[in-house]
Amino acid sequence: MERGNGTDSEAMEYSLRYNPPVDIRLAEQYLVEVKGIFDELGITFVLSSGSCLGAVRDKALIPWDDDIDLVSIIGESDLTTEAIYAALEVFRDKGFYVRHNPSWNALSHSFMKDYVRIDWSCLYQFEEAVYSYPGVSVPSRFYLNPTQIAFLGHQFLVPDPAEEYLRLKYGPEWMIPKGPGKYEKDVIENVEQLQVTSDTCIIQIIGIDGNLVENAVVTLAGGVDSLTDEVGEALVMLGGTSWYALTIRYPGHEQVLYMEELEPDATYVYQADSVSRQELSASGEIGTLGNVLIRK
Repeated sequence: MERGNGTDSEAMEYSLRYNPPVDIRLAEQYLVEVKGIFDELGITFVLSSGSCLGAVRDKALIPWDDDIDLVSIIGESDLTTEAIYAALEVFRDKGFYVRHNPSWNALSHSFMKDYVRIDWSCLYQFEEAVYSYPGVSVPSRFYLNPTQIAFLGHQFLVPDPAEEYLRLKYGPEWMIPKGPGKYEKDVIENVEQLQVTSDTCIIQIIGIDGNLVENAVVTLAGGVDSLTDEVGEALVMLGGTSWYALTIRYPGHEQVLYMEELEPDATYVYQADSVSRQELSASGEIGTLGNVLIRK
């Protein structure tokens, strides 16, 4: 897969598939630039997820982080869908490539410049709660009454209290630095209940020997377990077209897939060596792999 020129669709898709660590110097530069654009537009945002973790715990961006995470709340601080789409046009005019990310819990977009990906999730509220990827329920008050911290020579907003938010998102060991392949399981364990609908997709499991795997357990983070049948297929409940985290288990095998873009009525194939194959196809460093499943 080609890496693109750093500010185009190929670069964006490569980033979402392999999640290589960002160049910290450039990431800091573009985070400050993005803050300036939002400030001029009067749009309130907070540092979230890994960006909040780095700013609060390390006073720096995490060296192996693959993106910058920003969150706004739809309906608060005069944030409307019209204001969001107008902001996206400004980012395009400023030279960023912009991608829409299908999401059940947010109006989500990613910006990219020079291989630095900035994810802006404008979250919907559900009964005084919002959902942080991949579905961790967070009381809205953390975002509605944020606090300021000094970071990169500027004042940034973070959820308040930040330590409690980070414990909700990353678990009791949030103060312990964990790289790709280690932190994902902690986050998934904090997803209590996904907002699923009647939408479904099929995931087929193929073992290392090439045979279909019966009675494998496919668990969508926050969802129910689904078992594969005699042709290795499991019917999985979704909340619409979105990104999801899931775990695949059968005797002698367990794999967490943290970033899978799934669509209702589609069939996806997982092979026991899918992760190693994808790792070999990368052009350089990799992080948490995305879209390991192959659409049939």
